[in-house]
Amino acid sequence: MFLSGAAFKSLLPSRQIQGKTNILLPILLPMNRLPFAACLLVYFFHCTVPVYAQADGNAVSLRLEIQRAIDRGVKWLQTQQKSETGCFGDPDYPALTALAVSAMMGDPSREAHSWDQLPSQLRRAYEFIASTEKEDGGLYGKGLACYNTSLCTMALLNEESGHFNDNILKARSFLISLQSDTGEKGKADEPFDGGVGYGGSSTLPDLSNTHFALEALYYSKELFADTSLDTSTQPHLNWEAAIKFVERCQNLSATNDQPWASDDPDNRGGFLYSPKESKAGEQKIGEGDGAHVALRSSGGISYAGLLSFIYAEVDLKDQRVQAVLEWLNKNFTVEENPGLGQQGLFYYFHTMAKALTLAKVESLQLADGSKVDWREELAKKLFDMQDSTGSWVNSTGRWWEKEPELVTSFALLTLEHIHRSLSGEL
Repeated sequence: MFLSGAAFKSLLPSRQIQGKTNILLPILLPMNRLPFAACLLVYFFHCTVPVYAQADGNAVSLRLEIQRAIDRGVKWLQTQQKSETGCFGDPDYPALTALAVSAMMGDPSREAHSWDQLPSQLRRAYEFIASTEKEDGGLYGKGLACYNTSLCTMALLNEESGHFNDNILKARSFLISLQSDTGEKGKADEPFDGGVGYGGSSTLPDLSNTHFALEALYYSKELFADTSLDTSTQPHLNWEAAIKFVERCQNLSATNDQPWASDDPDNRGGFLYSPKESKAGEQKIGEGDGAHVALRSSGGISYAGLLSFIYAEVDLKDQRVQAVLEWLNKNFTVEENPGLGQQGLFYYFHTMAKALTLAKVESLQLADGSKVDWREELAKKLFDMQDSTGSWVNSTGRWWEKEPELVTSFALLTLEHIHRSLSGEL
């Protein structure tokens, strides 16, 4: 049972309600825009994290180092805005601008402002995002409609005054319209039912796009409860079907009805890109009559799977959640994206920081039994990877990770999650 938003906020310390900084969740959201479940997480972390954050001198030192890296990264990112359009990166893909805006809005040192008081640079970027709205309500350019709309929605949610509520409402409807249902309507009777793909001609669902869509829908679903906007015609996502799709991307035979699901120790609990594809390829398991081929679990997409369960409000004690946490514990590293090497490394960092924060994980137990503070390890890795200009870039270009605007935004958002977690703001 959930309390009303007002009742829940009354449990929170007044500085959290009345303060001028945003509360960081996957991407930053003002407290008055958090859905009830997210308020619960904020309350939980306020009660449990501050002892570590306030008493541990190492945490204070690490926060200062993180803020310095954020300052340098934001300063570089601000120089990359295109003066003629207000966008960052390729204007055909507004998600690049959305990530940059979210990173700048998420700076822990930034003061909250009304729309009229926002720096002109941010206002221009927001106006560019809004200008990409299509008749169907999506926020995109030439393609990748789900990816772009989801990330643009999250950026618009970070604008504190509600200036873009109409755009968000239409974007929600568009994202819901992308959910796959190819068999009997209303039943997840086909492997890809319940998921969301890139949109347009790329309609086959995948877990990455699905988790981005679920994120935007989860954080915006309570947004209009206290507004005068008419939401009576809003469609509804089939959340049960979405959960089934996510389940069908997990190596866990107890809950996944797909024949390839493997419980071998290397892959059990981890996730694939889709119910029929692993970006990490295949792995031969066993010998003789018991030999079979498993689809390999990989790092970034396993964090996306965990996030999907969280957005769908699956209990953290559920066997599916516990199984992926076990896989992530055993496979933790900041040297590579497990299963994929350097491919998608900053996507991996970003999903890691979001997922472990929301799953209330402060340390990980590795395969050898040792424990590691993932926040410290990840922050230090990003310090080492930051260029002298303040930017970040991946040496491997798959999934656009040679685009410095994209990678720098991912790195900044990752550090911002860690900073607020160490500060006890989550």
